[in-house]
Amino acid sequence: MTHKHGIPGEFEQLVLLAILQLNTEAYGPNISAELEEKAGRRVSRGALYSSLDRLQQKGFIKWRIEAATSARGGNPKRLFEVTAAGVKALRTARSAFARLSAGLDEVLGESAG
Repeated sequence: MTHKHGIPGEFEQLVLLAILQLNTEAYGPNISAELEEKAGRRVSRGALYSSLDRLQQKGFIKWRIEAATSARGGNPKRLFEVTAAGVKALRTARSAFARLSAGLDEVLGESAG
């Protein structure tokens, strides 16, 4: 589903936020662990990587191959990074959420911040 301003869907937003949180440790398994720990979302490897592929196609993330290490059994790993377009999309989504939720504190309760 394509959005008018390229606002990523809810799960894609969570993935982008997890990548930003992890910074230089944003590898697939770490992203998955971050989503489970902070968002309470268990995600299969397949679902995560298909979402990462979609985000990359939209220009919201980029990745590079890190050199293989003996700790990983000689397997290289992909390090993900949110692009400027990805940050802009998150800002747009956050702003839309803030506008739509304005004045609804009584219904929604205060954020657990």
